Amino acid sequence: MPITKGFRALVDEAMAQVTTYSPAQVQVRLSDPAAQIVDIRDIRELAEGTVVGSFHAPRGMLEFWVDPESPYHKKMFADESKEFILFCGAGWRSALAAKTLQDMGMTNVAHIDGGYAEWVRLGCPTETLEQQKTRRAAKA
Repeated sequence: MPITKGFRALVDEAMAQVTTYSPAQVQVRLSDPAAQIVDIRDIRELAEGTVVGSFHAPRGMLEFWVDPESPYHKKMFADESKEFILFCGAGWRSALAAKTLQDMGMTNVAHIDGGYAEWVRLGCPTETLEQQKTRRAAKA
């Protein structure tokens, strides 16, 4: 059965419909309590590090964690005062994920253009998972 709409067309459609920020635009918001950076990459990709202050929500669970009717719902995603800024490895999955969340009714969602690869290439701040765990424990 032939594919009638490829991944590139889906990504392009999503990019045309979602808010996209550059890494520089997001970097200045890292300490903004109204912005929550969300790493949607696969758990195996986290060994590379992550964006400072990000929250990991695997792409495969995102819709379930966002929906209050789901048994897997995470209350964090019900906070309408926050803008959830998603990122993945290259910006394709995060564009698709942001579009899906918009389709679910969220208006406070965006994604990072170029994903983690562009974030790192530009020298934006990262942390290891161990550093993230230590930072979160210090806040508790």
